[in-house]
Amino acid sequence: MLDLYKIWSIILFIFSISFFYIGLLFLCDLSSIFLDWELISLNSSCLTMSLYLDWMSLLFMGSVMLISSMVIFYSSSYMYMDIFKLRFLFIVLLFVLSMMFLIISPNLISILLGWDGLGLVSYCLVIYYQNFKSYNAGMLTILSNRIGDVCILISISWLFNMGSWNFIYYLNFLSQEVSCWLLYLLILASFTKSAQIPFSSWLPAAMAAPTPVSALVHSSTLVTAGVYLLIRFSDLIYNYNLDMFLMISCLTMFMSGLAANFEYDLKKIIALSTLSQLGLMMSVLFMGYHFCSYYHMLTHAFFKALMFLCAGMIIHCMNDSQDIRHMGYLINCIPFTCSCFCISNLSLCGFPFLSGFYSKDLSLEFMSFDYGNMYIYILFYLSVGLTVSYSLRLVYFCFKGSMNLMSFTNYYEDPIMLLSLILLTLMSILSGSILMWLIFPYPNFLYLPFILKVLPLLLIFLGGWLGYSLSVMNIYDSIFGISFNYIVEFISCMWFMPSFSTYMIYNNSLYYSKMSYVFMDHSWGEYIISKAMPNLLNYLSLYYSTYQFNNVKIYMISYIFFFLFLIILI
Repeated sequence: MLDLYKIWSIILFIFSISFFYIGLLFLCDLSSIFLDWELISLNSSCLTMSLYLDWMSLLFMGSVMLISSMVIFYSSSYMYMDIFKLRFLFIVLLFVLSMMFLIISPNLISILLGWDGLGLVSYCLVIYYQNFKSYNAGMLTILSNRIGDVCILISISWLFNMGSWNFIYYLNFLSQEVSCWLLYLLILASFTKSAQIPFSSWLPAAMAAPTPVSALVHSSTLVTAGVYLLIRFSDLIYNYNLDMFLMISCLTMFMSGLAANFEYDLKKIIALSTLSQLGLMMSVLFMGYHFCSYYHMLTHAFFKALMFLCAGMIIHCMNDSQDIRHMGYLINCIPFTCSCFCISNLSLCGFPFLSGFYSKDLSLEFMSFDYGNMYIYILFYLSVGLTVSYSLRLVYFCFKGSMNLMSFTNYYEDPIMLLSLILLTLMSILSGSILMWLIFPYPNFLYLPFILKVLPLLLIFLGGWLGYSLSVMNIYDSIFGISFNYIVEFISCMWFMPSFSTYMIYNNSLYYSKMSYVFMDHSWGEYIISKAMPNLLNYLSLYYSTYQFNNVKIYMISYIFFFLFLIILI
């Protein structure tokens, strides 16, 4: 069974190399292939399956396949003791297949096949560990994503106006009315899948899934589907004013960065960092730089997958404890994992010459060139500083200081797990510069004043200092102690968004449903509506059963009535 994991890992790795190579050939020629397969034709109607292969889809498929192969190879050791590991492998492969359908589809119906597949398979993965926490997280995940699925369905019916669902033909020719509604539906769908405000609460909840799944979900598959969909529809959305959506994306980035600074669960901190980066991708996309958003999506996929796999190794060594307050001094116990984790964290922060630096610095400089207002500008840069803050806070908590629970731990670096980390570490270092040379046909020379040029580096250092300050427990308690508890709770609970998404929605409806249940099933509604006919039949059957006792009195009375009836008739 473990050999099956390794076989599929090798197959996916070979596919990823092939897709990268073909994608580079397509990028050199700027060519693309459109395949239309007619499945069935009846009179004038036909059902077709369409595939669109260009450099953008092929490079993204190569990235997804590469990360999936490393995750499956890692899972062969991580899920070794699990009794359902074969089921886990098939669900993960189904997840990757759904993402492939989404990437290569120029047709909204075939996009729905991958889009809905991602939502349903992610539900199966979130509830993989059978407990109440997983069930609640799974329901929150799938119900949030169903909103986006419904939007895609309405978009399909709305495109009946064009007579076809191959949207790639019609983006520049849609009428004003059709394209306006299509824009709102697609943005709502992508906001649910990419967990923007107000649909952000499902992303940290989805951490109930096994850690290798989290690495796959948060790097290149489920959450990036919304960003990729809007990149594909960028020709349509840039015809409209997107300032409102830009503000929502910046607020998502800011909110998740704040919440991560007050979180103690290792996986939730990384999940909130994913949410922050999704806000960054969406913001850059809505500013009009979809190539830059796509570039950051690819670089982010590699270092975020590496971060989650390192976190899985740390949780494995800590006997499944995810609380960062239990950790400390891990650098001496699992040095290789800690080195990879630090590289991925620094890449996330935008440390110079790592992969995250190229895409984030380019995004920030484009932001400085854009004619945005000061509110968005300050929010954007503050969010970047908060990214550095929570990343370095996490590093200080885990790797420095005292051995908090040394006697409770079982330190062991598995060679299979380490092997899967090596390739992702190399990609976290090199992918930024390689992709920049490949994707952009000429170097982006952005001439800015000195203060704007060094502002990102300044914020990196300020965020690092703040992260160190927040990692020192006594300073943390004196600043954010008992007197400020409500503020801390408000920030760490993502502005109470999980509460709005769960019990604040259904509390009143639950009360009214209880009232109607009591009234209808236990009161007059039950007596009048439900039991009226049975009671009538029961009442009549009593007389009928009495009649069947063959009583002489009844026969005499009935004979008299019958005789009188005949006399009256005569």
